[in-house]
Amino acid sequence: MRNGRLVATLVGGSGGPPILDRAAAPVGGPPIREPYPMPREFPRTRRVGEQIQRELAELIREEVKDPRLGMVTILGVQVSRDLSHAKVFVSVLGDHDQVAESLRILKRVAGFLRHALGQRMVIRTVPQLQFVHDESVERGSRLSSLIDEAVASDAAKSPKKDTDD
Repeated sequence: MRNGRLVATLVGGSGGPPILDRAAAPVGGPPIREPYPMPREFPRTRRVGEQIQRELAELIREEVKDPRLGMVTILGVQVSRDLSHAKVFVSVLGDHDQVAESLRILKRVAGFLRHALGQRMVIRTVPQLQFVHDESVERGSRLSSLIDEAVASDAAKSPKKDTDD
């Protein structure tokens, strides 16, 4: 306190938001530091990718009328920093031929989907869509079945213990 007035100074380096330091608290005691909380912001590319994922899932379900298109699930979208390209990771239910056919159809209708995204989203440039088959779901189910088989074979090999002791 200087001349009966509380003096507040901003302290902190260039590493973050300024912190108010009341060097002379009127009650006495240690100085009070009050940070200015900043809301946690998500990168714009992630937000745009999540919005594209939601919109594409709805567009594929409602607008693409090709009967050869299998059960397609949009697993994720990676958008480049300049928002000009987007990798769309999809999973398709079926064998290898159905996956290849569904990817061909999605690549063929990518222009239509991009145009429809432009009408639905408020964004200056709509990224070019590149559809990529994501095998992580199939790989996970294959590993799960292998683990189940190993547990079953171990249970069959091990002798059962009597609990009548």
